[in-house]
Amino acid sequence: MKNFFFALLIISLTFNAIAQTAPDNYVAAVKKFTALYNDNKPDSIYSMFGPEMTAALTKDKFKATMTGLKEQFGNLMETSLVSYKEPIAVYKASFQTTTLGMNIRLNNANQIIGLYFGQLRTAAQADDNSAAKSAAATSVNTPAIDPSVTESPMVHKTLSATLHGTYTLPKNVSGKIPVVLIIAGSGPTDRDGNSPKLDLATNAYKYLAWGLAKEGIASLRYDKRMIGESVTGNKESDLRFDDYVDDAVELVQMLNTDDRFAKVIVLGHSEGSLIGMLASRGQDVKGYISLAGAGQQADKLVTEQLKATQSTFVQEKFKTLLDSMKKGKTIDNVDPSLWSIARPGIQRYLMSWFRYDPARIIKLLKMPILIIQGNTDLQVSTTDADNLKKAAKSNATEIIIPNMNHILKDAPADRDQNLATYNKPDLPLKAELVPDIVKFVQGLN
Repeated sequence: MKNFFFALLIISLTFNAIAQTAPDNYVAAVKKFTALYNDNKPDSIYSMFGPEMTAALTKDKFKATMTGLKEQFGNLMETSLVSYKEPIAVYKASFQTTTLGMNIRLNNANQIIGLYFGQLRTAAQADDNSAAKSAAATSVNTPAIDPSVTESPMVHKTLSATLHGTYTLPKNVSGKIPVVLIIAGSGPTDRDGNSPKLDLATNAYKYLAWGLAKEGIASLRYDKRMIGESVTGNKESDLRFDDYVDDAVELVQMLNTDDRFAKVIVLGHSEGSLIGMLASRGQDVKGYISLAGAGQQADKLVTEQLKATQSTFVQEKFKTLLDSMKKGKTIDNVDPSLWSIARPGIQRYLMSWFRYDPARIIKLLKMPILIIQGNTDLQVSTTDADNLKKAAKSNATEIIIPNMNHILKDAPADRDQNLATYNKPDLPLKAELVPDIVKFVQGLN
């Protein structure tokens, strides 16, 4: 499981000579930011931004980001300078519950043009790594869209959220065509398969949508509620797994009323696999695709992942927390090592997610099913795919793609080399993936 980090905006700049201390204007900016942050005044912080920031990050998005930061980590208790290399200063930011690196950049007018919270590193390291850490408000670098493909925005309002997404279609369409609803995976992963908070830059869903469109298949990918553009005023403690399911059901129904589309197929990746399963029940869905989906309850999956990546101490802490959640009780005093995956604000969400068993849910689906899994996936194993296949209808198709990892790219089994692909957005999808999906969709009645 990848380490959690939090990013607002990183703008690549050219750096000059190293200085030993930060200039007075940086000291003043950090002091002012700290005071306004602790006083819950994100609007006032936003007024400190330069045009580069305001052009890329709306005030509402910034307020939501600050709210999430405050809920997770509390007040900013102390900042101490780590290094300064013009025009970036790196501080050690000590919050109530954790310590992060804080990178800040100012322009000649002393306005903030870069702000980043995450793994602590020097100014030189931040410079070297800035290209990989693209912002929540900006897109990850991608190749130009294929000229045969066209994209348009989607906005859908529900009773409690406004969902934003992207339609991708072949440019030259003749008659109705099938459409695939692409449901993103775990955590704050956006419609393209990227997440600054998770140190994730893949463009996986974008490439998938483009690949399908080139074969005459439309798609809709979207930001799940409280993620990307689908931000709400709700606190993370209000979110439940069933909210994601309800949203997906509404989008399935919306697509079924769209005259452009002949049939709806649901594709869920990772956590989105279970969301897609649940959303497909009782709906007019012609096919369901599980892509790197768990074949066991999520609490068991997380426990297995912790065994592979964390110490016995952390595993025992999670077991204690899990035992409490199974009894319907939350724990406020969470060990910092578990904060990113089980902090108090998301424990109710975890409870609502852990209660579903994918192997039981997939039995209820009556449409054709395709189960795809890579054999170098570090988060979900081929055993999970086997479990889903055994539980599903006898005509469900299972495909294991050699050397495909969790983000759907070509990757070796070696952990470090595998994880290195998570921040290489230009890498294409595993070559077999799109053809396997296209074959399945084209074979549906």
